[in-house]
Amino acid sequence: MTPSGPDPFAAFGLPGAPGTDAFWAAVTTPVAVPDGDGWTTLFLWRGVQPASVVFESWSAPVPLRRWDDTDCWYAEVRMPARLRVTYQFLVGDAAYADPCNPAGAGGDRSIAATPDAPAQPHWPPVGACDVLPLPRTRLRWTSERLGGRRTVRVHPVGGGGPLVLLLDGDDWLYLHPATAAFDSAVASGEMPPVTLVFLPAKDRGAEFGCRPALWEAVRDELLPLVAQSGVPADPGRTVVAGQSLGGLSALYAALEFPELVSRVACQSASLWWTPGAEDLADPLGGPVGGTLAARLRARPDLSGLRIAFDVGEHETRMLPHCALVETLTEQAGATVRVSRSASGHDRAGWRHALLRDVAWALG
Repeated sequence: MTPSGPDPFAAFGLPGAPGTDAFWAAVTTPVAVPDGDGWTTLFLWRGVQPASVVFESWSAPVPLRRWDDTDCWYAEVRMPARLRVTYQFLVGDAAYADPCNPAGAGGDRSIAATPDAPAQPHWPPVGACDVLPLPRTRLRWTSERLGGRRTVRVHPVGGGGPLVLLLDGDDWLYLHPATAAFDSAVASGEMPPVTLVFLPAKDRGAEFGCRPALWEAVRDELLPLVAQSGVPADPGRTVVAGQSLGGLSALYAALEFPELVSRVACQSASLWWTPGAEDLADPLGGPVGGTLAARLRARPDLSGLRIAFDVGEHETRMLPHCALVETLTEQAGATVRVSRSASGHDRAGWRHALLRDVAWALG
């Protein structure tokens, strides 16, 4: 069948007739072209069923259009300047990574970045079929305080050094290659040797709220296990790194367990949190800065704390919560670093900040 209109892909520099084998052989997407103060980005899917492109915490799903009666489905998505975002294709009830994109995040997600998004040099591209290597040291942690069993992986980087506790550790093991990224950053001299501890969450809402149980368990149960593992580590300069609810929990730990946590790297921390807020129709609509802002107004002595705050510049509703807590933390005497990443609420955008801010927290 002859196409019924102009080739929508010519502006993106894609050769060949859409839907032909030659066309698909040459495709690497997404492809972005300038559009005012942002970008129009082309996403392609090959199949026979309708599909949508679904973004992580940035945009509503975008239905793809079919190019005539071919197997080519496409969407032109307007993106702002400086954006890195995780996405996947939804076909019926099944989710897939983008087979035309070499940058993946686990088996069913891909990563798109506008051309002006800053590079993330230490993070190697990971395809949907790649299996990330796991650290050899595996600890079986049966927690009396938290209940249940979990597997904690430990990875000495550059021979080992200060402990870096990565909350939501399974995401950094199975979706994003944190071991490779930290190995690269240490080898390049951008941070000192460290020992990574990947802490998985069983119930994020319960464990990462402003409650003491997690940090009592880390102090009394997990860290002694790490000390007995034989992996070289220096617990005297422990850094806790967390994102979203994990970032909230990391700052809470620094406030309530200063003998345990004095160095924090948190990205897009859920600083809107108050008890029960997660169950509300609008969790971010409560008091600015949430529970931790109220705690910080009491001006605790945080002179021993180094904390790096980062939040995505496209997280417009998060910014007031974060800005207030950043200010109050500094007013309480902490050494504070504040930055904004080229992302929304998305682990793909937190990756560079994770390395940079852990290095800074170690001072």
